[in-house]
Amino acid sequence: MTQEIRIGIDGMTCASCVARVERAIGSTPGVESAEVNLATGSATVHIDQAHCDQARIPELLDVIRDAGYVPEVASAEIGVQGMTCASCVARVERAINALPGVLGASVNLSSERAQVEYLPSSVSRERIVQAVREAGYQPVEQSLSEEAETAGRDQALAALRRDLVIAAAFTLPLALISMGPMLLPPLGDLLQRLAPEAFWRWAELVLATPVVLWAGRRFMRSGWSELRHLAPGMNSLVMLGSSAAYLYSVIALGAPGLFPEGTAHLYFEAAAVIVTLILLGRNLEALAKGRTSAAIRRLVRLQPKTARVLRAGGEAELPADAVVPGDLIAVRPGERIPVDGAVTEGSSRVDDSMSSGEPVPVQKRPGDEVIGGTINQTGAFRDRATRVGADTVLAQIVRLVENAQAGKPPIQQLADRIAGVFVPVVMAVALATFGLWLWLGPAPSLNYAFVAGVSVLLIACPCAMGLAAPTAIMVGTGRGAAMGVLFRRGAAMEGLAKVQQVVLDKTGTITEGKPALTDLIAYGMPDDQALGLAAAVERDSEHPIAAAIRQAAQDKDLALPAAEEVEAVPGLGIQARVGGQRLAIGNEPFMRRLGVSLEAAADAAQRLSEAARAPLYLAADGVLAAVLAVADPIKPGSRAAVSRMRELGLAVTMLTGDAQRTAEAVARQAGIDQVTAEVLPADKAARVQQLQALGRRVAFVGDGINDAPALAQADV
Repeated sequence: MTQEIRIGIDGMTCASCVARVERAIGSTPGVESAEVNLATGSATVHIDQAHCDQARIPELLDVIRDAGYVPEVASAEIGVQGMTCASCVARVERAINALPGVLGASVNLSSERAQVEYLPSSVSRERIVQAVREAGYQPVEQSLSEEAETAGRDQALAALRRDLVIAAAFTLPLALISMGPMLLPPLGDLLQRLAPEAFWRWAELVLATPVVLWAGRRFMRSGWSELRHLAPGMNSLVMLGSSAAYLYSVIALGAPGLFPEGTAHLYFEAAAVIVTLILLGRNLEALAKGRTSAAIRRLVRLQPKTARVLRAGGEAELPADAVVPGDLIAVRPGERIPVDGAVTEGSSRVDDSMSSGEPVPVQKRPGDEVIGGTINQTGAFRDRATRVGADTVLAQIVRLVENAQAGKPPIQQLADRIAGVFVPVVMAVALATFGLWLWLGPAPSLNYAFVAGVSVLLIACPCAMGLAAPTAIMVGTGRGAAMGVLFRRGAAMEGLAKVQQVVLDKTGTITEGKPALTDLIAYGMPDDQALGLAAAVERDSEHPIAAAIRQAAQDKDLALPAAEEVEAVPGLGIQARVGGQRLAIGNEPFMRRLGVSLEAAADAAQRLSEAARAPLYLAADGVLAAVLAVADPIKPGSRAAVSRMRELGLAVTMLTGDAQRTAEAVARQAGIDQVTAEVLPADKAARVQQLQALGRRVAFVGDGINDAPALAQADV
């Protein structure tokens, strides 16, 4: 048996950092496996159950610190009401300490507060609060607001951007002075006329100093920490390369006589450009990470902050985190449902598209399940909470996305292994170069050896690693955005070129994502007249089909006559009197009940049924007037897009939570042969995994929250 612990880690900047942390954690006794993810800045560690205790986790944190990185540890102060004695204190402490990821908890009876130190990547403050509640006590106060967390991230990004601006402001004129004359000889003549060469050499020092020593200070600090812990990384190369070039140039400028003739060159622009380019890469990387975490935050934001809980004293508005299973909750029209539950009283239509992908709101009656985060449409109802906190469907979807993001594809693991040996090899080559020149080089051998050794560091300094990939990502994402394609992570572009299988969601991806009037065939009257009569009957109906019919009439600017004596027949249809005519609109059983002959529409109804569009009928004074169909139509470009993908040699599959018959009909219209229908969100991710297990690289295309686990699981 193993225990999974997730640890957030600050300070990782490249694949060699990942490899170093994995080696450090993996060498700790009791650790069975460790997987470190650079994009999420976290390590997922599996510890043998026998070794998993509070004493073991601090050892892991110390190992990470010794490797030169900072593990993310948070502390929280939680109010606890209802404690009366020391045994209450012990019970609360035991409940909190039992949570994986809690480092320690201290509860004070007199102040009624619990001080908790924990790993935020492994356990949330809300889960700790829930543990207090499950122990039989009432927690109070809320966690740090999302606004405060966002402000912290924005502050770090602003500091990085400020350093980049400073570095660029000094590096551009420096590069112009040092490199410009080589590219534009007239510029060299101009500089010589303005001032002597000695002036420009000292100007290079003045311009390079703030770039290397101020804007590049983060590399100096991190690089020194890596070297001090005998774990050199990319920061070490940046530090050694830029500082060696800078110091070499300072000595060459101040004491050129110490160097062999012709070797007292200045490399100030090399030192400054290295720092500036790496800072640019770090800025682009920070922006990409921000978008990655924003995806999770948008999911979490779907859960309402509060819930109206019915208690003996009446209705009380409580934080959603304070709801416990068994609480009775009141939900009003237009509100998001706070937690998972079962309807006990009332009825309404609920937009379940977040979890099912279905575009049509679903009727909910007593006994039906409702899911936290979904939107109540029209009616009011009460439901009994069944799952709260980490047990809700929404929380499980968030967890699925986090788990998929934490995993690494094989190509990334290979890159990590290569990068893990790159830095030590470069440093070894530089030292060997220095030694060989010192031993075999001409006099003065020390000078030549120094020049050669520094040259190796400068050439190997990972400018390409720090800039080429982020720049390619920036250009690619910019071009994609112009074409309406947004990339959340740059790695998706690399993976896209290797995709073999495309899996498409149906609702909102292949189709429009909302019900619309797709067919109308009138008998004995113009189509627009039939549509106007149908919309008049449905004018005040809350049913989604009624809304689609009204929208179709509105799109044609049809004037709707007034309807009287409106009567809705649940499950069948609706009837009313319009302009002296008795109109009825509904399904086939409704028409049979009213004695309306449907022979004239038999062929049309057959065609609609084959297309998985349930026909509706309009009757006027007992005579069939029109047959209509409301469905989720495919987008105009869907068939062409599928055809183009197949021309590229890609296998195309449709994956949807919709009914099998409807899915097959849509697939036929879009030109798709492979269809998997009636799948839940977690099943979508499992289906993607099955395709990946066959050795196929999978791209998933979807638009709904219910697609999030599959989107995260897919290669692209």
